[in-house]
Amino acid sequence: MAKVSIIGAGQTGATTALWLAQREIADIVLVDIVEGKAQGKSLDMTEAMPVIGSDVRVIGSNSYDKTAGSDIVVITAGLSRKPGMSRDDLLDTNGGIVRSVISESLEASPGAIFIILTNPLDAMSYLAMKVSGLSRERVIGQAGILDSTRMRSFVALELGVSVHNVHCYVLGGHGDDMVPLTRHSNVAGVPLIDALPPDRLEAIVERTRKGGGEIVGLLKTGSAYYAPAAALAQMVEAILLDRNLIIPASVYLQGEYGQSDICFGVPAKLGRGGFKEIIEYDLNQAEQQALERSASHVRELIGALNL
Repeated sequence: MAKVSIIGAGQTGATTALWLAQREIADIVLVDIVEGKAQGKSLDMTEAMPVIGSDVRVIGSNSYDKTAGSDIVVITAGLSRKPGMSRDDLLDTNGGIVRSVISESLEASPGAIFIILTNPLDAMSYLAMKVSGLSRERVIGQAGILDSTRMRSFVALELGVSVHNVHCYVLGGHGDDMVPLTRHSNVAGVPLIDALPPDRLEAIVERTRKGGGEIVGLLKTGSAYYAPAAALAQMVEAILLDRNLIIPASVYLQGEYGQSDICFGVPAKLGRGGFKEIIEYDLNQAEQQALERSASHVRELIGALNL
């Protein structure tokens, strides 16, 4: 069976482990610096496996020894947002955490594919790729897939339709200037610009952009974890099962969408080996300009890393 290591046993990391255990596609290692945290959560999950009928092994550790030979390493470690904070406020602290995790994980699993969740997402994905020296196919940031699923849920609620009929695509940086593509998004084939009145569509776009902050404001002590973890599990599954699933993800660009030397949210095909291909949509002038504004903000963060 494949092996997936999740670095960070907080709410998102542990929930990702549970989603994956239910899929029964990989053994799981949870790693955390807090003594007993990963061990306790992994033991609790292990005791749930007979109930859900899964034979996967879930192991907790405070070291990287148990992660050796991982096919995929998911990085959720880092500070989470509190009310009043932006994702950008986490840059320095989380940058140091990602550097350390990449170094330790690569030593144990030199062939692993890395999926990054730590915020600010696009800058951390760029940092992970640069310090690891890996090919761009093996470092993928979880960004637009989460933003897109938030938008899908809002549209489904607004129209009273099944989420299976809603297809939304959110590109750009994982932040308040993300770019929901309303022309390319649809409900059962009907473009969103035709399915919703302009004012309601704009309200959904704005709620999507502020979706993470809305949850932070409600929780007051942390940030979202159910939806981010579900999105991470879908990415892991797509890679391990070679699904060739096309999702918005933060990957390193080499001229696509007019951008280079940046990790940025674009449609990427995930399968064996990581991301296989970037899909380029035909954007109009307004969409292209919105992407460029988003990219400019991401570049500012990358520049602040002083790589």
